[in-house]
Amino acid sequence: MARKGHRPSTGVGNRPRFWGRHAVTAALANPERIVRKLWLTREAAAQLDVPPVIPVVYADVADLGRLVPADAPHQGVVAEVDPLEDMWLGDLLQQAQNDPPERQRPLVVLDQVTDPHNVGAILRSAAAFDALGIVTQDRHAPPESGTVARAASGALETVPWVRVVNLARALDEIAEAGFWRIGLTGHAKGTLAEVMGPQRICIVLGAEGEGMRQNTEAHCDELARLPISSLVESLNVSNAAAVALYAVAARPKG
Repeated sequence: MARKGHRPSTGVGNRPRFWGRHAVTAALANPERIVRKLWLTREAAAQLDVPPVIPVVYADVADLGRLVPADAPHQGVVAEVDPLEDMWLGDLLQQAQNDPPERQRPLVVLDQVTDPHNVGAILRSAAAFDALGIVTQDRHAPPESGTVARAASGALETVPWVRVVNLARALDEIAEAGFWRIGLTGHAKGTLAEVMGPQRICIVLGAEGEGMRQNTEAHCDELARLPISSLVESLNVSNAAAVALYAVAARPKG
């Protein structure tokens, strides 16, 4: 069984730094997140509810800009955090078993999607459409970072992110839990709406350009495409995830 993620990707001396009010406010509100230190402008500090146990350093905008990547929109707020503790895939799937029949939350599996902006945006869509969580391969996915947190707009703190060593074995485990695994690919004959049944849905997406690996496709129950115009070749993976999650949410019930 796979280790549950968010797996720490940096040592204690090199903790992730989050920036921006949405990401940092969400981190402060998450009881599972340890915030080690905050750098704030005086104006931003007046708008944040900071627990007294967290050290705060007051700084100007230029000083904060040196703590984060160039041109990062920090909005006067930077936090140093510990990565979230790992999560077992089995524990996440058990949550699905405990859901009432009318709440069949979808699961998202990402096959070597490495761009942190895309992963963050997919986390945000997963939160918007009440997904159970996302699953990625441990070695081919970005670590927790300020870029992921910023793109997720708070969803990094609320959507479970499981990292697995072997994606094929994880997909087998997902199938055993009652999910119908649908891989999105442009060469599929049927559309997502056509292949969806009443079961719990697991959406599988591959990296931009390469798409899903052959072995990942082989571990899907169905392959499907999105009915996009011939004027564009494909959608960005985060856009495709959002459209697919909407389609799952909007399918007829019963």
